[in-house]
Amino acid sequence: MGPREPDAVDIAESASRGAQRESETPRRSLWRGVRAVLVVAVLAVLISAFVARMYAIPSGSMEQTLHGCPGCDNDRVLVDKLTYRFSDPAPGDVIVFALPTTWTNPELEQTPAPTGPVGAGLARLGALLGIQAVGETDMIKRVIAVGGQTVACCDVRNRVTVDGRPLDEPYVYYAPEFGPSRQIPFEPVRVPEGQLWVMGDSRNNSVDSRAPGDGPVLLADVKGKARLIVLPLGRFGGIGTAQN
Repeated sequence: MGPREPDAVDIAESASRGAQRESETPRRSLWRGVRAVLVVAVLAVLISAFVARMYAIPSGSMEQTLHGCPGCDNDRVLVDKLTYRFSDPAPGDVIVFALPTTWTNPELEQTPAPTGPVGAGLARLGALLGIQAVGETDMIKRVIAVGGQTVACCDVRNRVTVDGRPLDEPYVYYAPEFGPSRQIPFEPVRVPEGQLWVMGDSRNNSVDSRAPGDGPVLLADVKGKARLIVLPLGRFGGIGTAQN
């Protein structure tokens, strides 16, 4: 039997199936888009938690290595969260760490955390993108000495010493508006094992291990190593660790 011409019923059924496919296509496209967004969000959270994260520099205590002063285009830095799973921070490293509970810190102005699911969600998204989250208290400083070393300030040339040897610190900066270009002296301190002595590069504008009642930072509080200035693009580049 040869092919037959489609009758009215066939044509109606074909049109109905076509209309159904057309109505389902936008829904499938929307669902695919939602799934893609969810996958990206999950990957962003996992990467931020275990691999790397962007941080905004909230203060001028690391000038001029990192910009974070009022009126500046605050740097966004990429922080490597893997390296210190396999090794400890070394002198000269620029690190991000949780604010120790024993520290008093006037560098960060704390504002109330956002309320409600929308506000909290936007704050979390901002943190993932390197916008300082409201209420966040992570700090960024340079490691000067590690557990077992003795740090002091200063020698006759105004240099910090570690185990009696003066450090070469080309990154040190003295902001003119914060007083003389001299470091505040402090007596020798032997850093306990499992802790780090940290200081800001802007030596007369940094609240750090030197401050009364502060002292060293626990290794357990370290979140990662600052590797790269990502934004603004004009400052894109690596973060130096020069020290001897």
